[in-house]
Amino acid sequence: MFQRMERNSLNRYHLDCSPIGPPEVRCCVYNTFVISNQTTFRVRYAETDQMGVVYYANYLIWMELGRVEYCRAAGIRYKDMEVDDGVRLAVVDAHCRYLYPARYDEEITVKTWIARANRRMIEFHYEMRESESAGTLATGETKHIFLGSGMKPVKLPEKYYDVFGVVKVPD
Repeated sequence: MFQRMERNSLNRYHLDCSPIGPPEVRCCVYNTFVISNQTTFRVRYAETDQMGVVYYANYLIWMELGRVEYCRAAGIRYKDMEVDDGVRLAVVDAHCRYLYPARYDEEITVKTWIARANRRMIEFHYEMRESESAGTLATGETKHIFLGSGMKPVKLPEKYYDVFGVVKVPD
């Protein structure tokens, strides 16, 4: 389910500036107009630990699931980006804040959205909730860079700008 959310209170775009160089060189425009996707699934027995709660590392897997399904709902598949365009999304930073434990057979909803994106990187945010109570279990974020087939950083092809909310700016 794809849904639009409200713009942030400042503006649709956020300027991330470095103090070095002239303004036209030092600023990158990040899109902060948020679109989200929700993915729902049940906790499998294999995901729980000896205490009967979901093992902490599985939340990172759930974030990946949310990210892949976000892309699919937006009309692209990771596999197609890799095969057709030689572009890969490499995780360079990942965080997860655990608030409440999930347990076997609970229905979980992972809400995923893009917090920031430009031609070189993308940052996804996640909220994991127990579906029945809507209680937040964990929140997280992952930051990715775009890599080419040689594992070197590349710019995102323009055909993906709209999907990832990248604003075209002059080189």
